[in-house]
Amino acid sequence: MNNPQINILYEDNHIIIVNKNVSDLVQKDKTGDQSLPDKIKLYLKQQYNKPGNVFLGVTHRLDRPVSGVVLFAKTSKALQRLNKLFATQQVQKIYWAIIQGTPNKIQNTLVHYLIKNEKQNKSYAYNNPVEHAKKAILHYKLIAKGVNYSLLEVKLETGRHHQIRCQLAANGTPIKGDLKYGATRSNKDGGISLHAHSIQFIHPVTKKNIYIVAETPKQTLWQQLTTQLTNNLNNNDNEKTNV
Repeated sequence: MNNPQINILYEDNHIIIVNKNVSDLVQKDKTGDQSLPDKIKLYLKQQYNKPGNVFLGVTHRLDRPVSGVVLFAKTSKALQRLNKLFATQQVQKIYWAIIQGTPNKIQNTLVHYLIKNEKQNKSYAYNNPVEHAKKAILHYKLIAKGVNYSLLEVKLETGRHHQIRCQLAANGTPIKGDLKYGATRSNKDGGISLHAHSIQFIHPVTKKNIYIVAETPKQTLWQQLTTQLTNNLNNNDNEKTNV
């Protein structure tokens, strides 16, 4: 029986992939709130009548206010192999972000140098190298446009603290709801409009190609922009057919 608190997108004997809700913790913090791994462990224990402690390996993380696809390992062997895939950039992740306004370019590569402020839990972006800064590279593409907000597809080339949030804000288009990085108002659910849309990799044990898409949140703006994206794609297909 599926746990109503967990939206499972894929599961086999080695891995489990879920669609994380806004506010779910991928890693425990000082709040002491129940983490997503704890919820999944409880589900596995109940679903498969597992005695004692249940193993679950965290392979990557999403910030608490972010939603979307998260991959976990159910065995130590799978965890070790998945960690290697991530380390060698053999896992492809695509993010969707609703931003305030519209970027100057329809698609672009952003390069910044980020410094993390531990006390503020915030990163700061610089256009040129500075001491202790880490180079951050992302690629974005405008895929839908509304009146006040736009939808971007984002691919990371590096993995830095709050990288997407920080770099998009530095580009003049903060993510909707992200007050920490300059958004003008908060989201009702307390999250930000950044969603880990999909993940693709070669299964560490079966060697099958795994491609998983996580449905976007149910909020009206997400639905409007994704509907526009679908309509745009359909129109493009029709134009190609009529040529």
